[in-house]
Amino acid sequence: MATQDDVAGENLEKLNENLAKVEHLSQRLIQALAARNPANPTLNGPNQELFAKAAQSYWAEAIENPGKIYEQQLEYWGKSVRHFMEAQQVMLRGEPAAEEDAPDPLAGDKRFANPLWNTHPYFKYIKQQYALNAQAIENAVGDVEDLPPKDKRRLDYFAHQIIDMMSPTNFLGTNPDALERAVATEGESLVKGLENLIADLEANHGELVVRLADDKAFELGGNIATTPGEVVYRNRMMELIQYSPTTEQVHAIPLVIFPPWINKFYIMDLKPDNSLIKWVVDQGYTLFVVSWVNADTSHANVGMEDYIEEGFLTAIREVKAITGQDQVNTVGYCIAGTTLHMTLALMAKRGDKSVKSATFFTALTDFSEQGEFTPFLQDDFIDGIEEEVTQQGVLRSFIMGRTMSFLRSRDLIYQPAVRSYMMGEAPPAFDLLYWNGDGANLPGRMTVEYLRGLCQGNKFVTDGFDLCGERLHIRDVKIPLMSVTCETDHIAAWKDCYRGFQQTGSKDRTFIVSESGHIAGIVNPPTKKKYGHYTNDDLSGDAEAWMAGAQYSQGSWWPRWETWLAKRSGKMVAAREPGDSEHPALAPAPGTYVRKKATL
Repeated sequence: MATQDDVAGENLEKLNENLAKVEHLSQRLIQALAARNPANPTLNGPNQELFAKAAQSYWAEAIENPGKIYEQQLEYWGKSVRHFMEAQQVMLRGEPAAEEDAPDPLAGDKRFANPLWNTHPYFKYIKQQYALNAQAIENAVGDVEDLPPKDKRRLDYFAHQIIDMMSPTNFLGTNPDALERAVATEGESLVKGLENLIADLEANHGELVVRLADDKAFELGGNIATTPGEVVYRNRMMELIQYSPTTEQVHAIPLVIFPPWINKFYIMDLKPDNSLIKWVVDQGYTLFVVSWVNADTSHANVGMEDYIEEGFLTAIREVKAITGQDQVNTVGYCIAGTTLHMTLALMAKRGDKSVKSATFFTALTDFSEQGEFTPFLQDDFIDGIEEEVTQQGVLRSFIMGRTMSFLRSRDLIYQPAVRSYMMGEAPPAFDLLYWNGDGANLPGRMTVEYLRGLCQGNKFVTDGFDLCGERLHIRDVKIPLMSVTCETDHIAAWKDCYRGFQQTGSKDRTFIVSESGHIAGIVNPPTKKKYGHYTNDDLSGDAEAWMAGAQYSQGSWWPRWETWLAKRSGKMVAAREPGDSEHPALAPAPGTYVRKKATL
C-alpha cells in the first residue's frame, strides 16, 4: 500500500513535469507572439470621442442633478460594503453562505452554474460584486441622455462588451470550475490549456482567434461537402461547380446559387442529411454553385463590378452555354444576394433577360437601419478599415470573424476561450463551428465600396449605385422574386430585408420569414421538422403589418420554395452530366478554391 509520502512524491514529480512543460511552452508562446501582424489599432475600439461625449453628458447630468448621482453612488458603496461584511462573517463562522432574500440578477446565467458561486463566501462575494459593477455601468450608460441615437447605441454596445470581458469567469483565480479542474488534474488542465492557446496563436500568425471546432475532425470532400459534382469552369474570381444528377430527368432551366464570399459555400453542403445542395439536386434540378476565390494581395483592386462581371454574369453565361438554355434561375445568399440584386438591375439596363427568377437568402438592400452592426459602421471604424486594406491589400479574415463573434461574445469568444485555455478541453467536432472558423479574406477595394456605398451611403435604394457604367437602382429589378429571411437573424434582420424587398420593381414577389437565425433558418431541411415559417402575400404594409397578417406553417420552407421554383423551371428533360466538350471537368467537387485558407 502506498504511503502518504509516496503519494506526495508522485504528486511533486507530476507537478515538476508540468512545470517543465510550461517552460517549454513559454518559449513557443514568445515565438508565436513575435509573428503577429496586428490589425490597424483603430479597429480595436471606437474613437475616444465617443467616450468623451458620454463623459461630458454624464458630468453635465451630475451638475444639473447631483442628488441623483450621489444617490446612485451611495447605493453602490453601501451594497459593496455589505457584501464584503457578509463574506467576512460567513468565513469567520466557517459555514456555507446563506441564501439571499434579494433576487439574484445572474440567476440562470450558465457562466455561474457552479454551486460554489452561491455557497462559497469568496466566490459569492466576487459574483455579487460583479453583478453590482455591471448594474452600475448599465445605469451610468442609461443616464446619458443627450447623445445622438447611433452614439447611444454604440455606447451601450461597448459598455456591455466591457461587462462581458470583466466577468470573473474569464480569469483563472476567480473561476471555480477552472480551479477545481486544475486541482483534480494536478495542473495538467492548465498545461493543456496553454498548449491550446499557443496552437491557436501559431495557427493565426500570433493573432488570438479562439478555435471553436476540432479542425482535424473534418475533411472537405471526405466527411463534409460530399455531394458529387465537378468544377466545370474557373477564372480568377470563382470556380463554377456543376453537381451530378440523381434523377433520370431534370427541369430544363438550370439553377445557379451564388453564396457569400465572406464565408465558404459548403455551409449549404455540410453533410447529406442537412445539405441544401443535395436536396435541390434530388428534386430534379441541374444545379450550379459558385465557389469564390479566397482573396489575397493579388485581388487588392478587385471591386464590386469585378464580382458582377467576372462572377455573376460570367457564371450565368457559362451555365447557359453548358445547358443550352436561354435562361437560368438564380439564388443569392447574404452579400451575394445584395450583389445579385445589383446584377439584375444592371441586366435590366442592358436588356439582358438571361435570368428567369431570383431567390434571396437573408439579403439586405436597404441599409437605412444598421441594426447590430451600428457600432462598426461609423466613420471611425470604416476609416480604420480603409487604412487596414490600404496597408494589407485585403480585409483579413480574422478581422471580419472577430467582428461577427463580438456580436455574440459570450458564446463565441469568452466561453470557448475558458473551456480551451483554462479547462484544457479540446474543441468539439462540430461541423457548423468548423465552417464558421474557415473564413475568407475580402478584397480591399470591394470592402470599401460595400461599406461606403451600401452600408453607409445606402445608394442602391436612394440615389442609385454607380457600377459597370450604369446607375443601378433596386426598382430596376422586375423579374419574379422570392426573399427568404430569418426571424432571429442578427446579421440581416428580417424587417430590414423586407423594407428593401418592398422597393423592387417586380409585380411577382414572395416573402418568407423562417424561424431561427442567419444559418439555421436557411439550412433547415424538411426531414428535421425543426423550424416553421411565415408567409403573407400582402407586401403593401410595413414589416409589423406583414407579420400581423402572416400565416404560420410548420416545417421547412424548402418545399414551398421548390414548388415556386418548379413553376419557373420549364419542362422536364433528360438529366445532364457535369460539363461538356468545351467545359471539361477541372476538379471534383467541392473544388480547389474552397480549400485555400485565409493565412494572411
